[in-house]
Amino acid sequence: MEEEKEFVIPDGSLYYTVSESGVLVTRFQGTAARVTVPAAIEGRPVRGLFKKAFLSRKDLRRVTLPDTLEEVGDWAFGYCSGLVQVTLPQKQIRFGKSVFLECGSLQRIRLISAPPSEGSAEIFGESVPGSGTGKDSGECVPQLLAAAVRVFDAYYLLEPLQAGSGEWLEKWDARLTAFLHTPDQEGYSRQVLCGEEDYGSTDLGAYVREKRKGKVRLAFLRLLLPLGLKETLQKELEEYLVSHTKGEDSQETWLVVLEEHGDDRAYYSLFARLGCLRPDNLGDILADIGEGHPEMKAYFLKCQGGGSGPEDFFEGLSLDD
Repeated sequence: MEEEKEFVIPDGSLYYTVSESGVLVTRFQGTAARVTVPAAIEGRPVRGLFKKAFLSRKDLRRVTLPDTLEEVGDWAFGYCSGLVQVTLPQKQIRFGKSVFLECGSLQRIRLISAPPSEGSAEIFGESVPGSGTGKDSGECVPQLLAAAVRVFDAYYLLEPLQAGSGEWLEKWDARLTAFLHTPDQEGYSRQVLCGEEDYGSTDLGAYVREKRKGKVRLAFLRLLLPLGLKETLQKELEEYLVSHTKGEDSQETWLVVLEEHGDDRAYYSLFARLGCLRPDNLGDILADIGEGHPEMKAYFLKCQGGGSGPEDFFEGLSLDD
């Protein structure tokens, strides 16, 4: 490998090598929460990130990569457990193996179009050919891209040029459907073999509950980001959520809302609108909320409106959000 040099940035350093084709960032050291990799170093374009370049950087929260980038090596951001957002150029990029391995906090992969000859770069989402309006695209695609690698480990969906297109959305939904149809016990034997020290528990019931929660999270995500969502899949996702609400044999839909989104109106209002809130489970749901999440509790009580009984209450569930 060529001689490694240091490029100092706020709260850290990028180490790199230079070749005829450009600059390769070999590694990062530091405590920076935000890192912007420059488009050029020593007047040469930054073309790639070497494998494991940002491996296990727990402080890293946001990273922006330049429009000169052509390649990201294996495990480049592996085990960056605090990484929340990545910004990529909207161009063809060669991605190595498991670039975002175990990045459990990753919520958005934003795409920025290559800047025109004059003017500034544009954040992806103003328009996506064949797939919807700009606002919908801008809100949906970054989160769906992140979920593709965070949950599905489906790196074939990490396609900056195709993301948000009708064909890409169909592939994303096909992967979601396959995940939804996976038996809840699948993978349990492997967890038992790996041992409790790796996964925290070898209890089958706990494993199944967590598997269902994963499906619930994705069902909520896709229903809240419905760009290009077909009616048949929408109905299936809605039915899955309703079938796991409070009062059913398993109640992972309610647990995800209560434990993870009790202060997120988009989630608890959708929970109510889908029919997950019912006369037979309302009392138990309010008891679960207790003194916590006052806005969610108020919303559920507001759904009751001026009604005098359960029938009037459930007729009022179509409240505007």
